Amino acid sequence: MADWNKDRELTSISTAGTPEELRARRIACQSALLKQLNVIPIADWVSVVNDMHDAVAKTAVTLCEAQMKEAGYGPPPCAYSFIVFGSAGRRESTLWSDQDNGLIIEGEADGAKRNYFDAFGVRLSDLLEQVGYEKCEGKVMCSEPLWRKTLTEWKEQLAGWMKDLEWEPVRYLIIASDMRHVAGSARLSEEWQEAFHAGFVGNEKLYTAVLRNTVRHKATLNILGQVLIERFGDHAGGFDIKYGVYIPLVNIVRHMSILHGIRESSTLERLDALDELNKYHHLEEVRRTFKTALRLRTNTPYKELDGLLEGSDYMAEQDLKNKQLFLELRESLLLVRRLHRALQRQLRSAERRQS
Repeated sequence: MADWNKDRELTSISTAGTPEELRARRIACQSALLKQLNVIPIADWVSVVNDMHDAVAKTAVTLCEAQMKEAGYGPPPCAYSFIVFGSAGRRESTLWSDQDNGLIIEGEADGAKRNYFDAFGVRLSDLLEQVGYEKCEGKVMCSEPLWRKTLTEWKEQLAGWMKDLEWEPVRYLIIASDMRHVAGSARLSEEWQEAFHAGFVGNEKLYTAVLRNTVRHKATLNILGQVLIERFGDHAGGFDIKYGVYIPLVNIVRHMSILHGIRESSTLERLDALDELNKYHHLEEVRRTFKTALRLRTNTPYKELDGLLEGSDYMAEQDLKNKQLFLELRESLLLVRRLHRALQRQLRSAERRQS
């Protein structure tokens, strides 16, 4: 990477002493990364972007602990783990991704822990917003009790979601499946992972419920195989690359990984693990298409506000007029449709067996 020193940039982030310094150093690192976009392979670029996000999150956790001491709460009363979900959990965040995170707290719940971590979760989410991460509209954040629990409470919650096979609890399970440890006690995150994957073993009804949620898909091609662009609104004439290509591929690979007990969280690592099973013959095409989706998504238009970026995840109308880009998009959509139809057939078969 010309003019880029990853270790220097990440060290700068990790030594920030205030939220203001952390925000400024994140912006500086982000600017350097933008210069490398389309210069190095997209998977490598996305990996470094997520190294930056991890460094910012770890520093934010340290700063938050210091703030808690200054506010009179003292040090953490027990071990805890700061975890991330969504694109952060998959190490696929863009430069403008928002928050998707939670906390795992050691031991049993008591008054002292609740008093500390209720305040810590809210304060940490606020701090992350201050350094440039918008709060999650779906409230998947450590400031929310649903995503901030002791390990015992987490195990009970996971078991409850796995027992109740309705749409919402299964949606929470799918979100949880992308969990990744970032800071604090790795042991707590590992125990959480054990509980999560143990609940799927031999549970065909749960696999089917996850598959039912997975096949929900935004139509992107009409019956003639033509790309469906946005007709109205701010993105009229454009194409939703996030929900048209990227998310369907994430969902399909995730489902296959859960089915085989694969614990990797990133889509490319999941594909590597699936490859080792020698059960699927189309994974290289999926891998290639997924990298195309990453590239198209990271090249969507964005705005800059106070040094931070705000993206739309929509390909612009002018990009769709580029014949090469349009051909790549259409080929990607044809693969997504083919895989989606295969999953629909699997779902119908599973539902017949269980009826």
